[in-house]
Amino acid sequence: MSTREEIRRPGRALPFWMSLGMIPIAMIGAWFGGWTVVLMPLYGWTLVTVLDAILGLNEDQPDTSTPDEELFWYRLITLIWFPVQLVTIYALIWWVTHTDHLGALETVVLFFGVGVISGTVGINYAHELMHQRNRAERWLADLLLATVLYSHFRTEHLLVHHLWVGTPRDAVSARYNEGFHRYFARVLRDCPRSAWQAERLKLARAGRTMRHPSNPFWRYAALQAAALVLALIVGGWVGLCLFLFQAVVAVWQLELTNYVEHYGLTRAYLGDGKYEHVLPRHSWNAEQMASNWLLLNLQRHSDHHYKPNRRFPLLQTYSAEEAPQLPFGYPAMTTLAMIPPLWRRRMNPRVRAWRKRYYPQIEDWSAYNKGTNPMPRGSV
Repeated sequence: MSTREEIRRPGRALPFWMSLGMIPIAMIGAWFGGWTVVLMPLYGWTLVTVLDAILGLNEDQPDTSTPDEELFWYRLITLIWFPVQLVTIYALIWWVTHTDHLGALETVVLFFGVGVISGTVGINYAHELMHQRNRAERWLADLLLATVLYSHFRTEHLLVHHLWVGTPRDAVSARYNEGFHRYFARVLRDCPRSAWQAERLKLARAGRTMRHPSNPFWRYAALQAAALVLALIVGGWVGLCLFLFQAVVAVWQLELTNYVEHYGLTRAYLGDGKYEHVLPRHSWNAEQMASNWLLLNLQRHSDHHYKPNRRFPLLQTYSAEEAPQLPFGYPAMTTLAMIPPLWRRRMNPRVRAWRKRYYPQIEDWSAYNKGTNPMPRGSV
């Protein structure tokens, strides 16, 4: 078990800074071109997966009473990431639009790598920041999300996902036997509308309309517009297209992760618009060490849903008796999710075993599989 004294040592936080290794790799690709442009995806997926296999599992249980001031070196990487990502995106846009030594294919692969940075790291760090009570951290989350044009994710995640995960109200709770590509199209269609509806209900409870200045969609629109205009200024129309491309790649990675986190896991419907409380069993967990370093312990997902405001270095892990476990870390599992037949072969038996273990009383799962159970009371 990790003691408070161990957690507060700067060296303990250092592995969580491995995301910074992506920046010089991106610069190498931009400078040298050729085969070096593929180093970024290889770093984000292949190297981390190899390190997971070598380093094994991390089952430490940090002291949850550790105060924020003793987590400075953990928090610092999330606080500095916005300027790091901002400079990286726009510097590379300027570079490729003002030099001519990169071919079209090299440029596309390079900006696929930029999307790996802004998706795997940037959105994940925004996720950590948006859950905190500190207003400055929430603003940093908004700024990061604006760089991938996915600002509504904050509303959708906080007002919908955490309240209604595992129910038909939550679009990002992937259904049993639903392939990722079908899921991706569905969430791109449903999530912006869902977030808008959630904010409308929240404002209505305060006696306000969506035109009120407190509606965060005004802020979302302004920040995203600023990000687009800056890309146009820095790199012209080509720069704008490259910015849009990295944003698409980033969102694709976010939704791959969302797909993996809750695939096939549903809360039992109790009747009359009521569902059971969220429990550790409703999230897939992974204890692989390196991928948790890269993803700020996001794979300790059951505890994140139990204590959403808990800082990432303090998240707890759960045994296989308490919560379902993935066979590999998220980088490997998201790769597998891109090939639905292989994904189903690996994961569907696990979902069926989970159902048999926790819900032997449910004989007909068809409504859960199709997402046709009634909406939770008060969610719409």
